[in-house]
Amino acid sequence: MEVLTRDNLLKKGHIHPITQTIVEIVEIFRGLGFVVADGPEIEKEFYNFNALNVPADHPARDMQDTFWLKPLSERRVLRTQTSAVQVRFMEVHKPPLRIIAPGKIFRNEATDATHEAQFHQIEGLLVDKNVSVAHLKGTLEHFLRKLYGESVEIRLRPSYFPFVEPGFEIDMSCTGCIKNEKAGGCCPMCKGTTWIEIMGAGMVHPNVLSAVGLDPKEWKGFAFGLGLDRLVMLKYGVEDIRHLYSGDLRFIDQF
Repeated sequence: MEVLTRDNLLKKGHIHPITQTIVEIVEIFRGLGFVVADGPEIEKEFYNFNALNVPADHPARDMQDTFWLKPLSERRVLRTQTSAVQVRFMEVHKPPLRIIAPGKIFRNEATDATHEAQFHQIEGLLVDKNVSVAHLKGTLEHFLRKLYGESVEIRLRPSYFPFVEPGFEIDMSCTGCIKNEKAGGCCPMCKGTTWIEIMGAGMVHPNVLSAVGLDPKEWKGFAFGLGLDRLVMLKYGVEDIRHLYSGDLRFIDQF
């Protein structure tokens, strides 16, 4: 008969899938010479909006998108993007530089299977001389192939983000299509389109470089921001983002 002790009564702990994915992503980018940067979750308007070339009348500043903190005269927010970290880092570090910045962000929106008021984002930034879109594409291809497999392809679609020019939406070839095709059904991940929108990216806007005292004629860069929770859901087949924050051990114990 087994003797009950404190040690065998306690279950082994698990690393949360979000943490697991952060560690994996950071290791991939460390292999490319990137370092990890961090910043505050309560952020000043300057870093969250102004220095990122977000216009004063941009809808993202409205109360329906942003959690503004009292007193409003101090112009502080719960950060809406980890892009604020790149501004803080460039203020105190001289280029060339390469950073990856994982962290929690907040949006004032309704919660459902694919949206949360709090979630995680990872920001990437590279600033150097003679940087081009080709460097951006090659870096992201390397990253996604390391994370999801060598068969992954990406495509860039023109898009608009205030802090980059030109800006792109990055799509990744669906990793679930082959599996679901063999099973005889349409892939629920991409709804049969074979592509999944994965992140926004682009070349750092000259105004952003100027805001931190860098000469945009001398320095160039690229930046990208991706929803970490979405990557976790794709990687592990999680269908509802709320599972990631439920604290339900029946979910956590699977990892």
